Amino acid sequence: MLFERIDTECINDDETPWMPYTPYDENTLVKYFKIDPVRGESIVMLKSPPRGKKPKHHHTGTVIVYTIQGAWKYIEHDWTARAGSVVYETAGTVHTPIGVSDEATITLSIVTGELLYLDDDNKIIAQSNWKTNMERYLNHCKKHGITPKDLSTFAV
Repeated sequence: MLFERIDTECINDDETPWMPYTPYDENTLVKYFKIDPVRGESIVMLKSPPRGKKPKHHHTGTVIVYTIQGAWKYIEHDWTARAGSVVYETAGTVHTPIGVSDEATITLSIVTGELLYLDDDNKIIAQSNWKTNMERYLNHCKKHGITPKDLSTFAV
């Protein structure tokens, strides 16, 4: 049975590549550790340039963000997340992220569901989910001659 073959696994930082987070933000890099099609969940690191702004987006599921380096905030909120901060985002929220430090910001996120990118009139212009994340990862690996890891499961 499948559950008998699933085991604890470690994915090291150097085992997956940084890649541009296109088409949403070419200046931000993304690194995937887990892309789960069953739960619709991705474990991902983002590296954003100093004082960079990312597109406004709507979360259909929850997001947990741990800040490793730098500082950032949402234009819509009064708080600032700094290295060591944990931000919990509820499903159904809309945010516009912006970097607020002079160094790159690096975060680790557990994202469930979709991110729906919005224009100034709050119309959906793009979406990101486990499937688009997997496509981005596999396309990047193919383009750069990298043998992809199976990020959809642990030790099966």
